[in-house]
Amino acid sequence: MQNCQDTIIILHGWGSSKEKWQEVKENLEKQGLKIIVPDLPGFKKETELKNPWDLDDYINWFKNFSSEISEPFFLLGHSFGGRISIKYAAQHPEKLKGLILVSAAGIKHKRTFKQNLFFQIAKIGNKFSFLPFFNLFRKAFYKFIVREKDYIHTQGFLKETFKKIISQDLTPHLSQIKTPTLIIWGEKDKITLLSDANLMNKKIQNSKLEVLKNIGHSPYKEIPIDLANKVVNFIKQNF
Repeated sequence: MQNCQDTIIILHGWGSSKEKWQEVKENLEKQGLKIIVPDLPGFKKETELKNPWDLDDYINWFKNFSSEISEPFFLLGHSFGGRISIKYAAQHPEKLKGLILVSAAGIKHKRTFKQNLFFQIAKIGNKFSFLPFFNLFRKAFYKFIVREKDYIHTQGFLKETFKKIISQDLTPHLSQIKTPTLIIWGEKDKITLLSDANLMNKKIQNSKLEVLKNIGHSPYKEIPIDLANKVVNFIKQNF
C-alpha cells in the first residue's frame, strides 16, 4: 500500500450495525488503514426513519456523511450496503479509489413460474391470517420462496423503505462503474446468489471475483480475518 492512511468506509447490510464489523475493522486497522463504519439510518432507535426512504435517500445521506473526506477513499459494501455502494460508485467515480463488493445486493430477478404460483397462494392465504399457524407460514414463505426474509423483521417506515429498495434493479449501473473493483462472494450464499457475483464481474469493467469456498452470506462473521486479508491484498496489488 502506497499510503498507510488510506481510508475504507464499510457499509453494512440490512438490519445490521457497525458493531458486527468490529473484528474486520480491527484487522484492517492493524495494516495501517483508517476504517470508518457508520450505522446506516433506520436500524437503531437513534437512527429511526421519519418517513420511508428509497435508495437515492441513502445515496444522499452517504454523500453528506463522506463529504469531509477530501481524498479518494475505498468503499466496501455488504449486501444492502452493496446496493448503496454500486449506485454511488456509478455516479461518483471521482470520489473512490477502489470498490469492494461483499455479497452485494442489487440484481433484480424475474419471478419464476413457481414463485408466481406461490405468490398467488400467499394472496389466498392472507384470508386465513386469523389462524394460529399463519405467522409461521408467512415467515417460511418469505425466507424460502421470496428469499427476502429481512422483510418480515422490518417495522414502521422500514417496511415501505424495504419495498422501495428492492424494486430497483441496479444491473444497468454496473457497466458505468470504472473504479477498480474486488467482488467477494460466499460459494454457499443463499441470499445473494453466486450468479449475481458472476454478472457483476462480467459487467464491471475493471473487476476481480474472489469466491469463498464453503462460506455463506456473512463472511464478516464466518471468516473475518480472511476477509480482511483479501481486502488488504487487493489494495497492495492494485494501488
